[in-house]
Amino acid sequence: MQLFDGRPTDCSGRLDKEIRVYDLLDRLQVPYQRIVHEPAMTMEICAEIDVVLNAMICKNLLLCNRQSTVFYLLMIPANKVFKTKDLSKQINSSRLSFASAEYMERFLDITPGSVSVLGLMNDKENRVQLLIDEDVVKDPFFGCHPCINTSSLRLRMDDLLQKILPAMHHEPIYVNLPVETE
Repeated sequence: MQLFDGRPTDCSGRLDKEIRVYDLLDRLQVPYQRIVHEPAMTMEICAEIDVVLNAMICKNLLLCNRQSTVFYLLMIPANKVFKTKDLSKQINSSRLSFASAEYMERFLDITPGSVSVLGLMNDKENRVQLLIDEDVVKDPFFGCHPCINTSSLRLRMDDLLQKILPAMHHEPIYVNLPVETE
């Protein structure tokens, strides 16, 4: 695996949603590095990618309330675990569960295994509230998918908070979830 600066020189054969990510980052003048890899469907594969990216690896989870009327995108470090009672209490929500693939596609134009904070650029109606664990923002860099799981990007956390999220019109709510213990 090799780290490249910026977008691919040849975007033929790439999905529109991936190209839109590069267009957004370039328009905002956000520098980024990119790695191409096999589909990253597990956190173990993501950990291998993280070694090359040298950035905070995050779990990105699309969640919803029991009625599927309120949606959240949760960014947490890989060493933390999502437990509905811990998060629900912090955001004053009813019991949360994982949102279906249908909602991922409808709101974020993302399929399972590709969930990324960058998918919020497709949430024009602001149906999804971003939740960020406080430990995520402590690292200067983070890694995420460009809305597909065969590439990963290395971005500055400051660029996410100061440029990308404001451009996508999504204000995060900060939460603090416990570290996973065995």
